Amino acid sequence: MGRTLENKKEIVADLKGLLKEAEMALVVDYKGLSIKEMSDLRTRLQENNGVCKVTKNTLMRQAIHENGAWSNLESLLTGTNAFVLVKGDVGGAVKALRAFQKDTKKSETKGALFEGKLLSDDEIKAIANLPSREALMAQIAGAINAVATKVAIGINEVPSGIARSLNQHVEQGES
Repeated sequence: MGRTLENKKEIVADLKGLLKEAEMALVVDYKGLSIKEMSDLRTRLQENNGVCKVTKNTLMRQAIHENGAWSNLESLLTGTNAFVLVKGDVGGAVKALRAFQKDTKKSETKGALFEGKLLSDDEIKAIANLPSREALMAQIAGAINAVATKVAIGINEVPSGIARSLNQHVEQGES
Protein backbone atom coordinates (compact mmCIF):
# COMPACT_ATOMS: atom_id res chain seq x y z
CA MET A 1 0.00 0.00 0.00
CA GLY A 2 1.45 3.36 -1.02
CA ARG A 3 1.73 6.32 1.29
CA THR A 4 -0.89 9.01 1.01
CA LEU A 5 0.07 12.55 0.06
CA GLU A 6 -0.83 13.65 3.60
CA ASN A 7 1.44 10.99 5.07
CA LYS A 8 4.32 12.02 2.77
CA LYS A 9 3.91 15.67 3.80
CA GLU A 10 4.12 14.64 7.47
CA ILE A 11 7.32 12.65 6.82
CA VAL A 12 8.91 15.57 4.95
CA ALA A 13 7.91 18.00 7.73
CA ASP A 14 9.41 15.64 10.33
CA LEU A 15 12.64 15.37 8.32
CA LYS A 16 12.83 19.15 7.93
CA GLY A 17 12.46 19.57 11.70
CA LEU A 18 15.21 17.02 12.37
CA LEU A 19 17.53 18.62 9.79
CA LYS A 20 16.94 22.06 11.31
CA GLU A 21 18.21 20.77 14.67
CA ALA A 22 20.95 18.47 13.36
CA GLU A 23 24.63 19.30 13.25
CA MET A 24 25.61 16.27 11.17
CA ALA A 25 23.92 13.85 8.81
CA LEU A 26 25.27 10.43 7.87
CA VAL A 27 23.89 8.33 5.06
CA VAL A 28 24.03 4.60 5.73
CA ASP A 29 23.18 1.72 3.42
CA TYR A 30 20.90 -0.39 5.63
CA LYS A 31 20.39 -3.25 3.15
CA GLY A 32 20.56 -6.59 4.95
CA LEU A 33 19.78 -5.26 8.43
CA SER A 34 16.98 -6.98 10.33
CA ILE A 35 14.30 -5.09 12.23
CA LYS A 36 16.01 -6.13 15.48
CA GLU A 37 19.37 -4.78 14.24
CA MET A 38 17.78 -1.48 13.16
CA SER A 39 16.19 -1.22 16.61
CA ASP A 40 19.61 -1.85 18.20
CA LEU A 41 21.16 0.88 16.04
CA ARG A 42 18.42 3.35 16.98
CA THR A 43 18.94 2.61 20.69
CA ARG A 44 22.70 3.12 20.42
CA LEU A 45 22.21 6.39 18.57
CA GLN A 46 19.58 7.75 20.97
CA GLU A 47 22.13 7.50 23.79
CA ASN A 48 24.31 9.91 21.76
CA ASN A 49 21.65 12.37 20.55
CA GLY A 50 21.38 10.65 17.18
CA VAL A 51 18.23 9.70 15.30
CA CYS A 52 18.03 7.06 12.59
CA LYS A 53 15.34 7.56 9.94
CA VAL A 54 14.62 5.21 7.08
CA THR A 55 12.80 6.99 4.31
CA LYS A 56 12.69 7.22 0.55
CA ASN A 57 15.36 9.32 -1.10
CA THR A 58 12.66 11.39 -2.83
CA LEU A 59 11.21 12.45 0.53
CA MET A 60 14.67 13.35 1.89
CA ARG A 61 15.30 15.32 -1.32
CA GLN A 62 12.14 17.34 -0.67
CA ALA A 63 13.26 18.03 2.91
CA ILE A 64 16.77 19.18 1.93
CA HIS A 65 15.57 21.34 -0.99
CA GLU A 66 13.88 23.62 1.49
CA ASN A 67 16.99 23.84 3.67
CA GLY A 68 20.02 24.82 1.55
CA ALA A 69 22.50 23.93 4.30
CA TRP A 70 21.93 20.25 3.52
CA SER A 71 21.93 20.43 -0.30
CA ASN A 72 25.32 18.65 -0.59
CA LEU A 73 23.65 15.57 0.90
CA GLU A 74 21.81 15.04 -2.38
CA SER A 75 24.81 13.38 -4.04
CA LEU A 76 24.50 10.50 -1.52
CA LEU A 77 20.81 9.82 -2.16
CA THR A 78 20.99 6.59 -4.13
CA GLY A 79 19.98 3.07 -3.14
CA THR A 80 18.56 1.99 0.21
CA ASN A 81 19.39 4.63 2.79
CA ALA A 82 18.99 5.20 6.47
CA PHE A 83 19.71 8.73 7.62
CA VAL A 84 21.50 9.29 10.90
CA LEU A 85 20.91 12.84 12.08
CA VAL A 86 23.00 14.01 15.02
CA LYS A 87 22.54 16.92 17.38
CA GLY A 88 25.20 17.54 20.02
CA ASP A 89 27.72 14.76 20.60
CA VAL A 90 28.76 14.19 16.98
CA GLY A 91 31.79 12.11 17.97
CA GLY A 92 29.73 9.88 20.26
CA ALA A 93 27.08 9.23 17.62
CA VAL A 94 29.65 8.41 14.91
CA LYS A 95 31.44 6.14 17.41
CA ALA A 96 28.13 4.38 18.19
CA LEU A 97 27.41 3.88 14.48
CA ARG A 98 30.93 2.52 13.85
CA ALA A 99 30.64 0.13 16.82
CA PHE A 100 27.27 -1.10 15.51
CA GLN A 101 28.75 -1.67 12.03
CA LYS A 102 31.72 -3.52 13.52
CA ASP A 103 29.47 -5.72 15.70
CA THR A 104 26.99 -6.61 12.94
CA LYS A 105 29.48 -6.61 10.06
CA LYS A 106 26.62 -5.12 8.05
CA SER A 107 25.73 -1.73 6.64
CA GLU A 108 28.11 0.78 5.20
CA THR A 109 28.41 4.51 5.67
CA LYS A 110 28.02 6.11 2.25
CA GLY A 111 29.04 9.53 3.50
CA ALA A 112 28.33 12.34 5.89
CA LEU A 113 27.67 16.04 5.81
CA PHE A 114 29.00 18.26 8.58
CA GLU A 115 28.79 22.06 8.50
CA GLY A 116 27.86 21.96 4.80
CA LYS A 117 30.89 19.85 3.83
CA LEU A 118 30.80 16.28 2.56
CA LEU A 119 33.21 14.20 4.64
CA SER A 120 35.50 11.48 3.36
CA ASP A 121 35.61 8.11 5.08
CA ASP A 122 38.92 9.13 6.73
CA GLU A 123 37.32 12.30 8.10
CA ILE A 124 34.38 10.29 9.47
CA LYS A 125 36.85 7.90 11.15
CA ALA A 126 38.73 10.87 12.63
CA ILE A 127 35.49 12.16 14.16
CA ALA A 128 34.81 8.70 15.61
CA ASN A 129 38.24 8.75 17.25
CA LEU A 130 37.63 12.06 19.03
CA PRO A 131 37.17 11.85 22.79
CA SER A 132 33.58 12.12 24.00
CA ARG A 133 32.18 15.44 25.13
CA GLU A 134 32.39 14.27 28.75
CA ALA A 135 36.06 13.29 28.35
CA LEU A 136 36.85 16.68 26.79
CA MET A 137 35.05 18.48 29.61
CA ALA A 138 37.00 16.44 32.18
CA GLN A 139 40.29 17.31 30.41
CA ILE A 140 39.39 21.01 30.38
CA ALA A 141 38.35 20.90 34.05
CA GLY A 142 41.63 19.14 34.89
CA ALA A 143 43.64 21.77 33.03
CA ILE A 144 41.75 24.61 34.74
CA ASN A 145 42.26 22.93 38.12
CA ALA A 146 46.02 22.56 37.47
CA VAL A 147 46.33 26.24 36.53
CA ALA A 148 44.30 27.28 39.58
CA THR A 149 46.53 25.17 41.83
CA LYS A 150 49.68 26.77 40.39
CA VAL A 151 48.20 30.25 40.85
CA ALA A 152 47.23 29.44 44.44
CA ILE A 153 50.73 28.13 45.19
CA GLY A 154 52.23 31.25 43.59
CA ILE A 155 49.97 33.53 45.63
CA ASN A 156 50.86 31.64 48.82
CA GLU A 157 54.56 32.07 48.02
CA VAL A 158 54.28 35.88 47.79
CA PRO A 159 53.94 36.57 51.56
CA SER A 160 56.73 34.13 52.47
CA GLY A 161 58.91 35.63 49.74
CA ILE A 162 58.27 39.13 51.07
CA ALA A 163 59.01 37.92 54.60
CA ARG A 164 62.32 36.38 53.45
CA SER A 165 63.26 39.59 51.63
CA LEU A 166 62.45 41.70 54.66
CA ASN A 167 64.38 39.32 56.89
CA GLN A 168 67.43 39.52 54.55
CA HIS A 169 67.18 43.31 54.53
CA VAL A 170 67.03 43.43 58.33
CA GLU A 171 70.00 41.04 58.61
CA GLN A 172 72.03 43.16 56.14
CA GLY A 173 71.15 46.30 58.10
CA GLU A 174 72.37 44.71 61.32
CA SER A 175 75.77 43.77 59.92
